[in-house]
Amino acid sequence: MIRNVLSIAGSDPSGGAGIQADLKAFSARGVYGMAVLTALTAQNTQGVSGVHLVPPQFVADQINAVFADVRVDAVKIGMIANAGIADAVAGALTDHRDIPIVIDPVMIAKGGAALLAPEAVDVLTRRLLPLATLLTPNLPEAAALLHQPVATNRAEMAEQAERLLALGPAAVLVKGGHLDSDESPDVLATAAGLHWFEARRVPTKNTHGTGCTLSSALAAELGKGASAREAVAIAKDYLAGAVAAAGRLTVGSGHGPVQHFHALWKDSE
Repeated sequence: MIRNVLSIAGSDPSGGAGIQADLKAFSARGVYGMAVLTALTAQNTQGVSGVHLVPPQFVADQINAVFADVRVDAVKIGMIANAGIADAVAGALTDHRDIPIVIDPVMIAKGGAALLAPEAVDVLTRRLLPLATLLTPNLPEAAALLHQPVATNRAEMAEQAERLLALGPAAVLVKGGHLDSDESPDVLATAAGLHWFEARRVPTKNTHGTGCTLSSALAAELGKGASAREAVAIAKDYLAGAVAAAGRLTVGSGHGPVQHFHALWKDSE
Protein backbone atom coordinates (compact mmCIF):
# COMPACT_ATOMS: atom_id res chain seq x y z
CA MET A 1 0.00 0.00 0.00
CA ILE A 2 1.32 3.43 -0.95
CA ARG A 3 1.28 5.72 2.09
CA ASN A 4 -0.15 9.26 2.09
CA VAL A 5 1.94 11.93 3.84
CA LEU A 6 0.89 15.53 4.48
CA SER A 7 3.21 18.52 4.73
CA ILE A 8 2.08 21.66 6.55
CA ALA A 9 4.60 24.34 5.60
CA GLY A 10 5.48 27.44 3.59
CA SER A 11 6.13 27.75 -0.12
CA ASP A 12 9.54 28.35 -1.72
CA PRO A 13 9.04 29.54 -5.31
CA SER A 14 12.62 28.60 -6.22
CA GLY A 15 11.77 24.98 -5.40
CA GLY A 16 14.60 24.08 -3.04
CA ALA A 17 12.93 24.29 0.36
CA GLY A 18 9.48 24.36 1.97
CA ILE A 19 6.49 22.63 0.43
CA GLN A 20 8.29 22.13 -2.87
CA ALA A 21 11.18 20.27 -1.23
CA ASP A 22 8.76 18.28 0.91
CA LEU A 23 6.76 17.02 -2.08
CA LYS A 24 9.97 16.08 -3.90
CA ALA A 25 11.27 14.17 -0.88
CA PHE A 26 7.94 12.39 -0.41
CA SER A 27 7.97 11.30 -4.05
CA ALA A 28 11.59 10.18 -3.89
CA ARG A 29 10.82 8.08 -0.80
CA GLY A 30 7.85 6.40 -2.44
CA VAL A 31 4.89 8.02 -0.70
CA TYR A 32 2.00 10.16 -2.00
CA GLY A 33 2.55 13.77 -0.96
CA MET A 34 -0.06 16.34 0.07
CA ALA A 35 0.47 19.97 1.07
CA VAL A 36 -1.19 22.56 3.30
CA LEU A 37 0.24 26.05 2.84
CA THR A 38 0.95 28.25 5.86
CA ALA A 39 2.79 31.02 4.00
CA LEU A 40 3.94 32.23 0.62
CA THR A 41 7.51 33.47 0.51
CA ALA A 42 9.43 35.52 -2.02
CA GLN A 43 12.80 33.81 -1.97
CA ASN A 44 15.54 32.25 -4.04
CA THR A 45 18.89 30.62 -3.37
CA GLN A 46 20.24 33.95 -2.08
CA GLY A 47 17.62 34.53 0.61
CA VAL A 48 14.09 35.48 1.62
CA SER A 49 12.83 38.92 0.56
CA GLY A 50 9.17 38.69 1.59
CA VAL A 51 6.60 36.57 3.45
CA HIS A 52 2.82 36.58 2.95
CA LEU A 53 0.98 34.58 5.64
CA VAL A 54 -2.12 32.46 5.13
CA PRO A 55 -4.89 33.32 7.65
CA PRO A 56 -4.87 30.78 10.54
CA GLN A 57 -8.47 29.66 10.01
CA PHE A 58 -7.75 28.92 6.34
CA VAL A 59 -4.72 26.85 7.34
CA ALA A 60 -7.04 24.83 9.60
CA ASP A 61 -9.62 24.59 6.80
CA GLN A 62 -6.99 23.08 4.48
CA ILE A 63 -5.96 20.49 7.09
CA ASN A 64 -9.57 19.57 7.87
CA ALA A 65 -10.39 19.20 4.16
CA VAL A 66 -7.56 16.69 3.69
CA PHE A 67 -8.45 14.62 6.74
CA ALA A 68 -12.16 14.64 5.83
CA ASP A 69 -11.44 12.76 2.61
CA VAL A 70 -7.98 11.17 2.59
CA ARG A 71 -6.30 8.59 4.82
CA VAL A 72 -3.25 10.39 6.24
CA ASP A 73 -0.41 8.08 7.31
CA ALA A 74 2.00 10.76 8.58
CA VAL A 75 2.31 14.54 8.90
CA LYS A 76 5.32 16.82 8.57
CA ILE A 77 5.07 20.34 10.00
CA GLY A 78 7.54 22.96 8.76
CA MET A 79 7.17 26.75 8.68
CA ILE A 80 4.51 27.88 11.15
CA ALA A 81 5.38 31.62 11.05
CA ASN A 82 3.27 32.97 13.93
CA ALA A 83 1.31 32.09 17.07
CA GLY A 84 -2.09 32.15 15.34
CA ILE A 85 -1.03 29.59 12.74
CA ALA A 86 0.68 27.44 15.39
CA ASP A 87 -2.53 27.46 17.41
CA ALA A 88 -4.66 26.60 14.36
CA VAL A 89 -2.41 23.70 13.34
CA ALA A 90 -2.38 22.31 16.88
CA GLY A 91 -6.16 22.52 17.07
CA ALA A 92 -6.64 20.79 13.73
CA LEU A 93 -4.26 17.94 14.62
CA THR A 94 -5.36 17.29 18.22
CA ASP A 95 -7.74 14.55 17.12
CA HIS A 96 -5.07 12.84 14.99
CA ARG A 97 -2.50 11.82 17.59
CA ASP A 98 -2.65 8.24 16.30
CA ILE A 99 -0.42 9.01 13.29
CA PRO A 100 3.26 10.02 13.22
CA ILE A 101 3.84 13.77 13.31
CA VAL A 102 7.29 15.18 12.50
CA ILE A 103 7.93 18.79 13.50
CA ASP A 104 10.79 20.69 11.87
CA PRO A 105 10.78 23.98 13.83
CA VAL A 106 11.65 26.29 10.93
CA MET A 107 12.76 29.51 12.61
CA ILE A 108 15.58 31.04 10.55
CA ALA A 109 16.22 30.79 6.80
CA LYS A 110 19.68 29.92 5.42
CA GLY A 111 20.18 33.58 4.56
CA GLY A 112 19.36 34.68 8.11
CA ALA A 113 15.72 35.82 7.70
CA ALA A 114 13.48 35.11 10.70
CA LEU A 115 10.67 32.71 9.75
CA LEU A 116 9.02 32.36 13.16
CA ALA A 117 7.71 35.28 15.23
CA PRO A 118 9.16 35.30 18.79
CA GLU A 119 5.71 35.10 20.41
CA ALA A 120 5.02 31.92 18.45
CA VAL A 121 7.77 29.98 20.24
CA ASP A 122 5.63 29.63 23.37
CA VAL A 123 2.62 28.32 21.43
CA LEU A 124 4.85 25.96 19.44
CA THR A 125 6.41 24.64 22.65
CA ARG A 126 3.20 24.38 24.65
CA ARG A 127 0.74 23.10 22.03
CA LEU A 128 2.61 21.49 19.13
CA LEU A 129 5.62 19.81 20.73
CA PRO A 130 3.48 17.40 22.81
CA LEU A 131 1.86 16.20 19.55
CA ALA A 132 5.23 15.37 17.96
CA THR A 133 6.38 11.85 17.26
CA LEU A 134 9.72 13.37 16.26
CA LEU A 135 11.10 16.91 16.64
CA THR A 136 14.04 17.82 14.36
CA PRO A 137 15.73 21.10 15.40
CA ASN A 138 19.16 22.24 14.26
CA LEU A 139 21.41 23.78 16.91
CA PRO A 140 20.10 27.39 16.68
CA GLU A 141 16.50 26.14 16.71
CA ALA A 142 17.08 23.89 19.72
CA ALA A 143 18.65 26.81 21.57
CA ALA A 144 15.76 29.13 20.66
CA LEU A 145 13.15 26.63 21.83
CA LEU A 146 14.95 26.27 25.17
CA HIS A 147 15.98 29.94 25.51
CA GLN A 148 19.58 28.79 25.91
CA PRO A 149 22.89 29.51 24.15
CA VAL A 150 23.59 27.50 21.00
CA ALA A 151 25.30 24.16 21.74
CA THR A 152 28.95 24.05 20.70
CA ASN A 153 29.84 20.43 21.51
CA ARG A 154 28.34 16.96 21.86
CA ALA A 155 27.71 17.21 25.59
CA GLU A 156 25.65 20.37 25.16
CA MET A 157 23.79 18.82 22.19
CA ALA A 158 22.89 15.78 24.30
CA GLU A 159 21.72 17.94 27.21
CA GLN A 160 19.50 20.07 24.96
CA ALA A 161 18.05 16.97 23.26
CA GLU A 162 17.01 15.61 26.65
CA ARG A 163 15.57 18.97 27.73
CA LEU A 164 13.50 19.13 24.54
CA LEU A 165 12.33 15.55 25.06
CA ALA A 166 11.00 16.61 28.48
CA LEU A 167 8.70 19.12 26.71
CA GLY A 168 6.57 16.31 25.30
CA PRO A 169 7.77 14.90 21.95
CA ALA A 170 8.15 11.13 21.74
CA ALA A 171 11.61 11.62 20.20
CA VAL A 172 13.99 14.49 19.42
CA LEU A 173 16.70 14.58 16.75
CA VAL A 174 19.12 17.45 17.38
CA LYS A 175 21.12 18.05 14.19
CA GLY A 176 24.78 18.97 14.52
CA GLY A 177 25.32 20.58 11.13
CA HIS A 178 26.15 23.94 12.74
CA LEU A 179 29.03 22.55 14.81
CA ASP A 180 32.41 24.06 14.00
CA SER A 181 34.09 20.78 13.05
CA ASP A 182 34.68 18.37 10.19
CA GLU A 183 32.09 16.08 11.72
CA SER A 184 28.33 16.63 11.55
CA PRO A 185 26.85 14.34 14.23
CA ASP A 186 23.15 14.15 15.09
CA VAL A 187 21.78 12.86 18.38
CA LEU A 188 18.43 11.09 18.78
CA ALA A 189 16.82 11.27 22.20
CA THR A 190 14.00 8.86 23.09
CA ALA A 191 12.64 7.34 26.29
CA ALA A 192 15.18 4.55 25.74
CA GLY A 193 18.12 6.98 25.84
CA LEU A 194 20.48 8.66 23.39
CA HIS A 195 21.76 7.38 20.04
CA TRP A 196 24.39 9.17 17.94
CA PHE A 197 24.43 9.21 14.15
CA GLU A 198 27.85 10.04 12.78
CA ALA A 199 28.49 11.83 9.47
CA ARG A 200 31.31 13.62 7.73
CA ARG A 201 30.62 17.19 6.61
CA VAL A 202 30.11 17.44 2.83
CA PRO A 203 32.06 20.38 1.35
CA THR A 204 29.29 22.13 -0.62
CA LYS A 205 27.29 25.36 -0.48
CA ASN A 206 24.27 23.56 -1.97
CA THR A 207 22.40 22.98 1.28
CA HIS A 208 19.19 24.94 0.63
CA GLY A 209 16.27 22.94 2.03
CA THR A 210 18.26 20.23 3.79
CA GLY A 211 16.18 20.51 6.96
CA CYS A 212 12.90 20.39 5.04
CA THR A 213 14.12 17.42 3.01
CA LEU A 214 15.31 15.44 6.04
CA SER A 215 12.11 15.98 8.03
CA SER A 216 9.98 15.01 5.02
CA ALA A 217 12.01 11.84 4.46
CA LEU A 218 11.57 11.06 8.16
CA ALA A 219 7.79 11.51 7.90
CA ALA A 220 7.73 9.24 4.86
CA GLU A 221 9.62 6.47 6.66
CA LEU A 222 7.56 6.79 9.85
CA GLY A 223 4.43 6.67 7.70
CA LYS A 224 5.69 3.40 6.22
CA GLY A 225 6.05 1.93 9.70
CA ALA A 226 9.71 2.49 10.61
CA SER A 227 10.78 3.18 14.18
CA ALA A 228 12.31 6.58 14.94
CA ARG A 229 15.82 5.14 14.92
CA GLU A 230 15.23 3.25 11.66
CA ALA A 231 13.66 6.31 10.05
CA VAL A 232 16.60 8.54 10.99
CA ALA A 233 19.14 6.09 9.56
CA ILE A 234 17.24 5.78 6.25
CA ALA A 235 16.46 9.51 5.94
CA LYS A 236 20.04 10.58 6.72
CA ASP A 237 21.39 8.19 4.09
CA TYR A 238 18.91 9.55 1.55
CA LEU A 239 19.81 13.17 2.37
CA ALA A 240 23.54 12.44 2.18
CA GLY A 241 23.03 11.17 -1.36
CA ALA A 242 20.94 14.20 -2.26
CA VAL A 243 23.59 16.61 -0.94
CA ALA A 244 26.42 14.71 -2.63
CA ALA A 245 24.59 14.94 -5.98
CA ALA A 246 23.61 18.61 -5.57
CA GLY A 247 26.37 19.68 -7.95
CA ARG A 248 24.52 17.97 -10.81
CA LEU A 249 21.93 20.77 -10.61
CA THR A 250 22.45 24.33 -11.84
CA VAL A 251 19.91 26.29 -9.80
CA GLY A 252 20.71 29.82 -8.63
CA SER A 253 23.90 31.50 -7.51
CA GLY A 254 23.54 31.21 -3.72
CA HIS A 255 22.84 28.20 -1.51
CA GLY A 256 21.62 25.78 -4.18
CA PRO A 257 19.12 22.96 -3.59
CA VAL A 258 19.93 19.31 -3.03
CA GLN A 259 19.19 16.73 -5.74
CA HIS A 260 16.08 15.03 -4.34
CA PHE A 261 15.91 12.54 -7.20
CA HIS A 262 19.58 11.54 -7.22
CA ALA A 263 18.68 7.84 -7.21
CA LEU A 264 16.03 8.17 -9.94
CA TRP A 265 17.24 10.63 -12.56
CA LYS A 266 19.89 9.94 -15.18
CA ASP A 267 22.10 12.91 -16.01
CA SER A 268 21.14 14.37 -19.35
CA GLU A 269 23.84 14.41 -21.99
